[in-house]
Amino acid sequence: MEISGIISAIIIGIVIGVLGRLVVPGRQHIGVIWTILIGIVAAFIGAAIAAGLDVQDTNGVDWIEWLIQIGLAAIGIAALDRRTPRRR
Repeated sequence: MEISGIISAIIIGIVIGVLGRLVVPGRQHIGVIWTILIGIVAAFIGAAIAAGLDVQDTNGVDWIEWLIQIGLAAIGIAALDRRTPRRR
């Protein structure tokens, strides 16, 4: 993977992480770095799932791939938020 691919993966991961965080109801108690990391992982896994389902390349915007990635990010954020201890 070239440096431009890594940079674009980070940018897409930020977007996916933020959108995934918006999907999860309530306030999440995880940091921005965790949100970005979950978004990057969700972007890679979602792209692989979309490729496996043969929906990664469509005419126009790849809505199905985006929905898969955002759903995975939301699941990851919700799972990590449940494991994070609450401060009182």
